[in-house]
Amino acid sequence: MNKIFKNVQPQVAEQTQKVAMITGGGVILMWIAFFVLHLVIPEKVAFDYTVFLAGAIGGLVAVLVFFLMGLTVQKVVATEDESHAKALMRAGYSRRMMIRVLWGILALVAPCFHPVAGILPLIFPNTGIKLFYKWMAGVK
Repeated sequence: MNKIFKNVQPQVAEQTQKVAMITGGGVILMWIAFFVLHLVIPEKVAFDYTVFLAGAIGGLVAVLVFFLMGLTVQKVVATEDESHAKALMRAGYSRRMMIRVLWGILALVAPCFHPVAGILPLIFPNTGIKLFYKWMAGVK
């Protein structure tokens, strides 16, 4: 495990930290939304351990997928053979998609996870990055 982190470029680690903070913030906001919805319509919106567990694991999966994307890009940039680089990108994409799908299935079928709270964090990195950079563009 340490070997993986030893070869990580600083940019990949830095961006993964940013995505982890964005995703963590999104998960916390999601928990707050579940709480408010539970107060308004308690018979339709659960607010129990399944929401917290699914949100936490879904957030971890989202950050892991982003980190694996960074590692894939790092490998592709270091590759000189274009066909090998394309193969690495395809394999990396397939692996990341498989992780998302497997987590989605688990979140849907396992009773210990709230399905929406498990799947929703998968969109937080992409959405958060877009919002962050739009905000940064407006600040300048």
